[in-house]
Amino acid sequence: MIALGGVIGAGLFVGSGAGIAAAGPSIVVAYAISGLLVMLVMRMLGEMSAARPASGSFSVHAERAIGPWAGFAVGWLFWVLLCVGVAVEAIGAAGIISGWLPGTPSWLWVAVLMAVFCGSNLAAVSNFGEFEFWFAALKIAAISLFLIVCVLAICGVLPGTHAPGAADLTGDGGFLPKGANGLIVGLLASVFAYGGLETVTIAAAESRDPVAGVGRAVRTAMWRIAVFYVGSMAVIVTLIPWNDPAVVGHGPYVAVLDHLGIPGAGRVMDVVILVALMSAMNANIYGASRMAYSLVDRGQGPRALRRTSGGVPRRAVVASSAFGFLAVLLSYWWPTTVFSWLLNMVGAAVLVVWAFIAVAQLRTRRRLEREEPHRLVVRMWAYPYLTWAALVGIGVVLVLMARQPDTRTQLYFTGGATLALAAAGYLRQRAGRRG
Repeated sequence: MIALGGVIGAGLFVGSGAGIAAAGPSIVVAYAISGLLVMLVMRMLGEMSAARPASGSFSVHAERAIGPWAGFAVGWLFWVLLCVGVAVEAIGAAGIISGWLPGTPSWLWVAVLMAVFCGSNLAAVSNFGEFEFWFAALKIAAISLFLIVCVLAICGVLPGTHAPGAADLTGDGGFLPKGANGLIVGLLASVFAYGGLETVTIAAAESRDPVAGVGRAVRTAMWRIAVFYVGSMAVIVTLIPWNDPAVVGHGPYVAVLDHLGIPGAGRVMDVVILVALMSAMNANIYGASRMAYSLVDRGQGPRALRRTSGGVPRRAVVASSAFGFLAVLLSYWWPTTVFSWLLNMVGAAVLVVWAFIAVAQLRTRRRLEREEPHRLVVRMWAYPYLTWAALVGIGVVLVLMARQPDTRTQLYFTGGATLALAAAGYLRQRAGRRG
């Protein structure tokens, strides 16, 4: 359920509207291409995590396969990414609640949400699993119901509707209304909507049967991506014109439900989006605390965060939550400077993480085949060809980011942060060797 819920986030419910506005109906192709790339990355990560489960996940794999500097760099970059994500999600969730209860300050709801999820993660790891189970169940139920309603409307079976045919797919400029450039912008928007799946392998290390859990989650990634992401985009652009202002203004899901005359669609989707944001907060605090603890346990961070109690790295949980809350304060104090720098710094971080995963898998697979072939319970498809194809795909996305003014700044900031962390990790590695 964590794997299933992790793939459905606020980026899909709201952020996909910008991709539809940029690419038009071809957003379906964009999500399919980026979904294929994510599927390859998850298969690689699943292979390594099933062979050697670790709460540090890809950071541990990168350290073993490439070197301590790589584990340090990708681990702390991912930690910052998750903590900034906690801040962004808390701000979004507080905004929704403040809209329901006008007159209440948003910072108050940020503090309440931070306290709730920090507290749940401090208590026991089972609390994280319990929260995520119900969050995932609600999100899956909502999107499944949405897809059923839309398919009925497309078939003309839903009362008060008629089958739209291909009018919205081929009208208003055709399937590629803004040409290849629009498809590229849509592709970039879709790539980052898939972030969050990596937490599954972190959680797997604390499950009863991590090998079976990782294998099951990775093997079902294909139909999850096809149904929830590509399927959603397909029904949305079939039922409503891609250039309808409501797609961006209200979000594509609300726009489609309003278009179909479903009463109370906006309020219902507000609840679903709030759940998605709270789910992401919960998962990000959990993932950040485990990544920080794993790094510290390997001598890659302040030893004060190493202490555990009741099987929970409580100091790492508090430190991760505190950094997230600090980022929220920065968004109030210096929204256009310091907070903007933080957002840009993690803008392309997920691509850096995926690249490290691919390189680590290339090296780890050779070592496992030579020394411990029995550990290869989950195998990467068509190794090493699809691994190299994924690396090329990641490189292409980075090049496309450099070509777009809106994403070029993010690429530069993320590149600078990655180089700085890699340099710090390399210096630590050399100092450790001399010691």
